[in-house]
Amino acid sequence: MQTSAAPLNRRMITLSIMLATLMQTLDSTIANVALPHMQGTLSASQDEISWVLTSYIVAAAIATPLTGWLAARLGVKRLLAIAVSGFTVASLLCGLSETLAQIVGARLLQGLFGAALVPLSQSILLDINPRDKQPQAMAIWGVGVMVGPILGPTLGGWLTDSYNWRWVFLINLPIGAFALFGVLTYLPRSKPSARQALDFFGFITLSLAIGALQAMLDRGQQLDWFGSLEIRIEAAVALVSFVFFALHTATAGKGSFFRYELLKDSNFVTGTCFIFVIGAVMYATRALLPPMLEALMGYPVATTGLVTAPSGVGTMVAMLIAGRLVGRMDVRMMLLAGFLVSAVALYQMMGYTLVLSQSDIVWPGVIQGVGLGFVFVPLSAVTFATLAPELRADGTAIFSLMRNIGSSIGISVIQAQVTRNTQVVHASLVEHMKPANAALMQNYDLGSPSTLESLNRMVTQQASMIAYVDAFKLMFVATLCVVPLLAIVRSRRRAAGEDAPHVAMD
Repeated sequence: MQTSAAPLNRRMITLSIMLATLMQTLDSTIANVALPHMQGTLSASQDEISWVLTSYIVAAAIATPLTGWLAARLGVKRLLAIAVSGFTVASLLCGLSETLAQIVGARLLQGLFGAALVPLSQSILLDINPRDKQPQAMAIWGVGVMVGPILGPTLGGWLTDSYNWRWVFLINLPIGAFALFGVLTYLPRSKPSARQALDFFGFITLSLAIGALQAMLDRGQQLDWFGSLEIRIEAAVALVSFVFFALHTATAGKGSFFRYELLKDSNFVTGTCFIFVIGAVMYATRALLPPMLEALMGYPVATTGLVTAPSGVGTMVAMLIAGRLVGRMDVRMMLLAGFLVSAVALYQMMGYTLVLSQSDIVWPGVIQGVGLGFVFVPLSAVTFATLAPELRADGTAIFSLMRNIGSSIGISVIQAQVTRNTQVVHASLVEHMKPANAALMQNYDLGSPSTLESLNRMVTQQASMIAYVDAFKLMFVATLCVVPLLAIVRSRRRAAGEDAPHVAMD
């Protein structure tokens, strides 16, 4: 039976699933700033403590493609309730952990249970809202998805400094409780479908490919990339597993784990490719500022969070405006405006030096946040505009997965470039520090070890700053290069008979 969600229920359902989404997206970054404190408490090395982050990322990446199959087998309401409750319990276990093994295991559970929260929330919002309200729904969903990771370091730094690192995880308990209450009370119970049994071979090969790729991207910079045996093994596993998955999908037909019907929707295919590119190009810039501010300018974690958080305000405001404009403007014009605004912000960042005021950091971040908001909402709306409702759970899972993989690749590439450019520029600057340099000899005593140490520190700072500026230049060029791809985006087509929201009921 199909029935429309009542207006009051629609508001309460939206609030409940957005709390769950915000909880999951916050946890993708909130633990980063607490790692040094965890390292001391758990008596772990720097390499070992990084698995607190890696385990979560890899587990979530592996479990995300399973969302559609689980939603079909269990029903959306039951799966969402399991995911919220499991994530909340795993957060409690993280906060109570006394050893490294315990917290890594708890983070694995967090990733496994949390993987379904973001794609399910997107799918539910599309299902319970009429077509003309879907852009506004995607704007609200986008606020949770985009603002959560931005506010994570700020909230994590405040909790760690004011209390201790355990509250980074324990803060999820009240949020999870409210979200679970709302899901159980207001979300209509969905009827499980008669979808075929799980294609274990397809799931295992895809999981190995995604898990190995994410592990390689997350640990590559730390382990010197292909100079490390671990990275070479992960790359080989990812490549071989993906080849087997592709061959299996091509020959398994309807029995395949991957819903090949998704590939028949041109809007979905275009939007998914685009979100991968956006993840690689635009998300990577968000990863540059915190280490630059803390390492080069001596900003404490709390201050870094305060000056970077306003970009989330820009994103939130832009998304709410964009949600009202979708359907009234050509989405390509909105996407073009978003990319150009982001390019303006990156152009401002290209002028960064070691002497910056806080406003020099805040305003480009706000501008970039506005640009990202005007990109994300219309893209989310047009990607699912023509997708059949029964494919939404699978589609949103793939959409989220491609966004995460794109951002992982972009961040890894940018971090590798910054590290290597710092070394190259440092070597180039040192070449000029010779006795033949009269100005240098006149102002510095090169025979003093303390003077040499001071000079080396200054050169390293300058080299790092130049490397960061070069990274911003790369992102600026890449953002402009994405603009021609707008030609393949099509304005959404209105499907007949789908103006009302539908939720499958028992």
